[in-house]
Amino acid sequence: MSEMRYPLVESFYTLQGEGFWAGQPAYFLRLGGCDVGCSWCDTQHSWPLQGWPLYTAQELLSCVAATPARHVVITGGEPTLHPLGELIQTLQAAGYFVQLETSGAYPLPELCPDWVTFSPKRFKPPEPLYYERANELKVVIHAPSDLKWAEEQRKRCRPSIPAFLQPDFYRQDQALEWILEHIKAHPWWRLSLQWHRYLNLP
Repeated sequence: MSEMRYPLVESFYTLQGEGFWAGQPAYFLRLGGCDVGCSWCDTQHSWPLQGWPLYTAQELLSCVAATPARHVVITGGEPTLHPLGELIQTLQAAGYFVQLETSGAYPLPELCPDWVTFSPKRFKPPEPLYYERANELKVVIHAPSDLKWAEEQRKRCRPSIPAFLQPDFYRQDQALEWILEHIKAHPWWRLSLQWHRYLNLP
């Protein structure tokens, strides 16, 4: 049986810029392919499913192992378009903490990562299992109506997980104003900013 090969858009060692692990050194593996289509996406170059160099899990592990990283983020695109079990297993067996960033539009890998960052989107409903298995909820706010939808998403998740509202970077001032007022009135939320963009990090 042939090894799974993953379409790699880019990989880099930097600091996590968003959500619960903001500020954490992490090695990012960005996989190609996404059909969710967020207008505010800052990685639209990753949307095509085809045309990327293909790597085995062991080859990707070698990239990570060349750095001091202990935390690996599998992101996209929408990484769950691909069978991630082999990659997750390979990384975990080598002692890495594996974080998955996903919209939840496709099934959660059977071999679950250590941390699931769940960022659901209104226009592509997530798989129900993510509401039970997510370790954090992160909702991007593009319009005021997104705040009501964010509350609906939070109510479906386990109440114990951290929940973040993150402004659409392309309308940062407006969205941030809405979010700050909402968080003050609904203190179970926390603010997530894309710190890597402010700091010009990858």
